[in-house]
Amino acid sequence: MQHHTEIWLAKVFNDNLPGLGNSILKILHLPTEARPWANFMVMELLVMVLIVVLFAILRPRLSVDRPGKLQQTFEVIYEFVIGQSGDVIGHGGEKFLSYFGSLFIFILICNLIGIIPGLESPTMAPSVTVGCAIATFVYYNVVGVAEHGPLRYAAHFAGPIWWLAWLMIPIEIVSHLARPLSLSVRLYANMFAGEQVTLVFLGLTYLVAPAIFMGLHVFVSLLQAYIFMLLSMMYVAGAVAHEH
Repeated sequence: MQHHTEIWLAKVFNDNLPGLGNSILKILHLPTEARPWANFMVMELLVMVLIVVLFAILRPRLSVDRPGKLQQTFEVIYEFVIGQSGDVIGHGGEKFLSYFGSLFIFILICNLIGIIPGLESPTMAPSVTVGCAIATFVYYNVVGVAEHGPLRYAAHFAGPIWWLAWLMIPIEIVSHLARPLSLSVRLYANMFAGEQVTLVFLGLTYLVAPAIFMGLHVFVSLLQAYIFMLLSMMYVAGAVAHEH
């Protein structure tokens, strides 16, 4: 399935709910279309529904004495995320666990769902990766302001040497503005390239090569979700760090 081809789920939405899609576009001040539901939009909705259903199933089954396989899986994710948060941010890193965990799980499922025939990874669309990158950009600046106050946080941009502030401030601003671009392009490019490679080999043979590259796709999906979360942690660590 090519990236620009309308998948079956998007077709269902466009055939039955075009009015709702155009209403959303109007709210966002975007031009309306005959078929407003893009692939990434319906896939993001599907991922959100899957996450809600997944945790709705998990919550009543939580047990200290007899944890099930699903609980054990999420306990591993929890320990991994909180361990990484502690290593990168240090003391107090657990305060940001909810954001990092949500980000990791959302991106991971978005990456992996494209393996299912007839579906598509929403992270193959720049709009999705840009949205995640902007969320991280807003988040780490907000927690930085909350930690230090507006004035002290803004003073970080001036650097440690006051008489070099005229040079450091423009450099820091450009550096921070480049972060969403770096995050979004890295995730989008890797997921789109991986999907295209898998599709090429799927067209050549339907047995050995697709299985190998689907395994590679799973690895890339895990790796890219981890890298996105790790970079977000590093940005938060820089925002909340106290100068000594």
